[in-house]
Amino acid sequence: MVNIQNADSLSVASDALANEMATPTEKTLSIWDLLTSGGIGGQIIMIVLGLLFFVAIYLYIERALALKAASKIDKGFMNQIRDHITHRRFDSAKLLCQHTNSPVSRLIEKGITRIGKPLEDINSAIENAGKLEIYNLEKNVSILATISGAGPMIGFLGTVVGMILAFHEIASGGGQIEVGALASGIYTAMTTTVVGLIVGIFAYIGYNHLVVKTDKIVNQMEANAVEFLDLLNDPV
Repeated sequence: MVNIQNADSLSVASDALANEMATPTEKTLSIWDLLTSGGIGGQIIMIVLGLLFFVAIYLYIERALALKAASKIDKGFMNQIRDHITHRRFDSAKLLCQHTNSPVSRLIEKGITRIGKPLEDINSAIENAGKLEIYNLEKNVSILATISGAGPMIGFLGTVVGMILAFHEIASGGGQIEVGALASGIYTAMTTTVVGLIVGIFAYIGYNHLVVKTDKIVNQMEANAVEFLDLLNDPV
């Protein structure tokens, strides 16, 4: 009787084990595993893309804050300048510009220091100062444009390298390779393209946003410079 019970127990256990082996298990993969499962070559590509992403974030935030500060100007600034120039209080106008930290105030200050010279000289001085201000506004913005183009290309390079390694494994195995292993190598290789596109899209959007903000400030500078020159031409 005992032997029969043991045999039944072994049969039940073997049936349970067979059912467990026959039941497909879902394979899960975390984002971290996906990013770090591309071998040495893929990991190097991921590190490069990660560095580019953090550089893009830093440059965007730094430039956005700088442009926000540069765009702030008191609406009554030009009215005060007009009042000082009209009453020939040039020192007061210059002092007001020095206490107003903005590209517009620096342009007006440059023009005030040239008062007494021909209008063409004043205009040239303002234009030269404006070029310097525009250069400061656009500083490092071109790096974002470079990252927006380089990110996807570096990601695609990682994909090409991964595909080459995957097909090298097929060739080394004499054409005999597990489909699961090949699929794993392919989606790992494609991950670099996805990350590269994410970096490129963020950098591209950030670059265009900064360009729009810079253009607004440049237009503001030009409008105030023209108003100042008109004021000198007819101060009354």
